[in-house]
Amino acid sequence: MGYGMSRLEDEYSEHEGQSSDGLSSAQMNNEFSKLHNDIFHMTHLRSGPSESIRKSIGINKHAVSVTRLLRGREVNSSGTGKFFSVDRAFILGHYLPVDGPEIVDRMNSRAYVSQFSADGSLFVAGFQGSHIRIYDVDKGWEVHKDIHARSLRWTISDVSLSPDQRFLVYASLAPIIHIVNVGTASKESYANVTDIHDGLDFSQHEDVRYSFGLFSVKFSTDGRELVAGSNDDSIYVYDLQADKLTLRLPAHTSDVNTVAFADETGNLIYSGSDDNLCKVWDRRCLSTGEPAGVLTGHLHGITHIDSRGDGRCFISNGKDQAIKMWDIRKMTSNADGSENRVPAWDYTNSRYPQQYKQQKHPHDQSLATYRGHSVLRTLIRCYFSPTYSTGQKYIYTGSYDASICIYDVVSGSQVAKLHKGHELAVRDCSWHPFDPMLVSSSWDGRIAKWSRTCSEQDTCELD
Repeated sequence: MGYGMSRLEDEYSEHEGQSSDGLSSAQMNNEFSKLHNDIFHMTHLRSGPSESIRKSIGINKHAVSVTRLLRGREVNSSGTGKFFSVDRAFILGHYLPVDGPEIVDRMNSRAYVSQFSADGSLFVAGFQGSHIRIYDVDKGWEVHKDIHARSLRWTISDVSLSPDQRFLVYASLAPIIHIVNVGTASKESYANVTDIHDGLDFSQHEDVRYSFGLFSVKFSTDGRELVAGSNDDSIYVYDLQADKLTLRLPAHTSDVNTVAFADETGNLIYSGSDDNLCKVWDRRCLSTGEPAGVLTGHLHGITHIDSRGDGRCFISNGKDQAIKMWDIRKMTSNADGSENRVPAWDYTNSRYPQQYKQQKHPHDQSLATYRGHSVLRTLIRCYFSPTYSTGQKYIYTGSYDASICIYDVVSGSQVAKLHKGHELAVRDCSWHPFDPMLVSSSWDGRIAKWSRTCSEQDTCELD
């Protein structure tokens, strides 16, 4: 089950080093130095610097000031009158959003989910107490829309903003997802009073025999479809234009806690479950009802998946206290998630057993593993950092110990841990798509903003 029923005031504190599996930083870096995969190579290239900057600095120089890079742009050293995308990512990627935090808002109930809009102008946060707030980032974080959810069961389990930012869908532990027009004039959105909260029934499929809850929902890139994961072990796809459910996949043998489209085509779907497996589904060949492939490596259930957006690579957060990165070219046709798994444990009521931290799946297909955060009592989420400002060179995640952890994709090092803004679990967080800004949402009801101000004296180290 993907949620905890214990009291809000029960606090947990994990006093551990950066690596919760007992490895030192040197050992972790040595492990990553042995990895040879073009995804790591492409990450290194996309996060810069460009060859022209390397040549202009010289092989004996190891740092360059931001001022010098800006002067190079002014004299058109690139020949385009602007930075190459890799140089932009190289510069901005060194300004981690670690300053702060500034408290944006505080509610009297747990914050479960949050996300920036694609253009960074809006920020959405969903709370257990039936509230979803949309903040206008460009207007001093004033509340743009205060949505009072309809027919809520337990909590807002997920929200998703449409690509055109006109609609928002929200899910709870029920088979109905509601969709709201966020562009209406009213600031307060009461279901079917000031705004229509249309209910999309995911139980209308002929194979559905009982009620279920939805843990995860995502818009497709074109905004025409929704994909959802449920606690009846299934994946659902809803066609918004046709206003009907078009697909139900009995996908796993336990709760499907997380789903994601692999890329903008919408053909591939990733799923993660409490059966410990990540699966890849190709919608063009589902006649057999079998996945295109399975990826094994997690010892306990998967809480969240984030796609790199290239149709090949994604990351997953797990109850085994680890983030794993995957290349779907390494997937197999089938796998037994129970094979060689460590004994089950209740992540809602106890800390991760010390003896499990040294264990590794004998058939681990992941490219890399990132440790140092805590995944307990709730479905903690993880993400790649933005392409525009970092070249996706980082992975970041919330943590049950009230912190946010940021890892370097290539080295595996934990480059930052933000731990002053919250008192309870950070379930979700979101990095602004263009600016060095990260916003976290916590069970303490706080929405906290972390940022970074650049100075002319700052320098960027060359790798």
